[in-house]
Amino acid sequence: MHEFLHPIRFLKTVGRVFFAFLGATGKLAIFTFTSLMHALTPPYYPRLIGQQMISVGYFSLPVVGLTAVFTGMVLALQSYTGFSRFSAESAIPNVVVLSITRELGPVLAGLMVAGRVGAAMAAEIGTMRVTEQIDALVTLSTNPQKYLVAPRLIAGLAMLPLLVLVGDIIGVFGGYIVSVYKLGFNPSTYIINTWNFFQVDDLVSGLIKASVFGFIVTLLGCYNGFYSKGGAQGVGAATTMAVVSASILILCSDYFLTELLFTK
Repeated sequence: MHEFLHPIRFLKTVGRVFFAFLGATGKLAIFTFTSLMHALTPPYYPRLIGQQMISVGYFSLPVVGLTAVFTGMVLALQSYTGFSRFSAESAIPNVVVLSITRELGPVLAGLMVAGRVGAAMAAEIGTMRVTEQIDALVTLSTNPQKYLVAPRLIAGLAMLPLLVLVGDIIGVFGGYIVSVYKLGFNPSTYIINTWNFFQVDDLVSGLIKASVFGFIVTLLGCYNGFYSKGGAQGVGAATTMAVVSASILILCSDYFLTELLFTK
C-alpha cells in the first residue's frame, strides 16, 4: 500500500493546482464581464473618470517619455553597429520608426504603466477592501465595481493610446538626436527617410495594442485589489501580483495581437 501513496499524493497536488487555476480563471472572467458591463452602461461618474485619466495619463508622461527617448537612442546606436557591417546605415531611420511605432512604444509604455498605475490601483482598492470601505459602499447602495472599477477601466482604455502616441514621437526624436549629433547623419535626409517609410497602419496597430494593454493593466490592478485579504501583507501581495500578472499578460497578448494585425 505504501508504494501507491506517492503517485496518489502527486495526482492530488496536480488536481488541486489545476482546479485552483480554473477557479481563478473563472473568477477573473466573471469580474471582467461585470466590470465591462458597468463601464458601458450608465450611470457614469465623470469626476472620477477625469481624476483617473489624469492619474493614468498625465502623471505617467515623465516615465513613459524617458523610457521612449532612451529606447529610440539605444535603437539607433545598436542599428548603426549592426548595419555598418553591411553598409546599410541609411536604413536606420526606417528601423527606428518601424520598431517604435509597431512594437517597442506600446509594449514598453504598457510595462511602465503597469508598474506605476497597476500597483497604485491594487494598493488603493486593496486598502479599501481590508479596511471595509468597499463593504461600506455596498451598505450605502453604491455598486463598488461601478464606482471604483469602471472609471479606472475607461481611463486605461482612453489614456494609454495617447501616452503611446506621445511616446512614439519622443522615441523617434531620440533616434534622430543620436543619429544626427553622434553618428553624423544629415538632419533633413534623416527626417525625409523617416517620413517616407512611416505608415499610418503601423501607428494605428500600435495604438490598438495600447488600448488592450491599458485595459489589461487597469483590470488586473482593480481585480487583485478588489479580492485582496489579510491586512497589510495581503495588500502587498495583491500589489505584486497585479504588476507581475499584468506584465506577463501584456507580453503574451502582444504576440497574439501581432499575429492578428500583421499576418496576411
